[in-house]
Amino acid sequence: MKIVFFGTKPWEKDYLTLKIKDSGVEAGLEFIEGTLNKDNIPQSADCDIISVFVGSEINREVIDKFSNLKLIVTRSTGYDHIDLVACEDRGILVASVPSYGENTVAEHAFALLLCLSRKIYLGYEQIRENGSFNVDNLQGFDLKGKTLGVIGTGRIGKHAIKMANGFDMKVIAYDTYPNKELEKELCFTYHSFNEVLAESDVITIHVPYLKETHHLLNEESINKMKPGAYLINTSRGAVVETEALVKALESGHLGGAGLDVLEEEGVIKDELEFVLRGHPKEHDLKTILSNHVLIDLPNVIVTPHNAFNTKEAIERILDTTVEDITGFIKGKPVNLVKFKSE
Repeated sequence: MKIVFFGTKPWEKDYLTLKIKDSGVEAGLEFIEGTLNKDNIPQSADCDIISVFVGSEINREVIDKFSNLKLIVTRSTGYDHIDLVACEDRGILVASVPSYGENTVAEHAFALLLCLSRKIYLGYEQIRENGSFNVDNLQGFDLKGKTLGVIGTGRIGKHAIKMANGFDMKVIAYDTYPNKELEKELCFTYHSFNEVLAESDVITIHVPYLKETHHLLNEESINKMKPGAYLINTSRGAVVETEALVKALESGHLGGAGLDVLEEEGVIKDELEFVLRGHPKEHDLKTILSNHVLIDLPNVIVTPHNAFNTKEAIERILDTTVEDITGFIKGKPVNLVKFKSE
């Protein structure tokens, strides 16, 4: 059994090698630092299992290069970077990491919110750039007593609610499948989507990226948000329509935004490639330019898809990745992604 890992760091290579050895399975391991996509396919593509992260793009063209491929393990909860239809057509299983960073991502969401509510970054920049300790332009607002709207009350949303309770915030939430036991346990209330938009001082998004959640926050829904409200997004960039968000921020309808994810962030991360080759048709140039406007707005905090990135969370990801691989090899696969036909 041959396994190829893409996008791993040296310490992750050592960690995975030791964990797989300790599991008792026999497998040949190969580690490639770069991501996997149609322009970066290894010469030797005879592996049985590949493991990738969200930066890889596993489309049909890539999948067809691996004639012996039986399993794709993504070291992430989301799997929208993998063509599931092509995998199903080839009989290739897909496994993910369904749980690793519930508290980790929720903590980052609150870090973004606190940066905005207390103007921490603006204060830091003012001191670093000008040596000024003037606080006239740095007045923030308390979280206590504010209403937090949580969109999605799964694992991460649950932790966000717990943290909001610690700040003595009022919490309301929307979920396609309300968890009434959780509602009672954590003392919040479910409302309709539009009610959450209208009543929340801060909205934090914790939904997966699906066809149904594409541009969930668009021009129409953003306009329904409470004037002066703040938006926090640590889920996926395309859940929020970038152009609509820019308009709402520039007009003053929204007070600010904390974003760990952006639409077309893959292009933004590799601007040299963008300049040299132009933008592929699937990338929306207007969205890319709007993202740059967002980055420059003083009431916006942007981080580079880093909410998951703590030592503890990464180790949990790697541990689950090993479980996915060894379970498959031993004939007891776990954490499999369901195909639409199932």
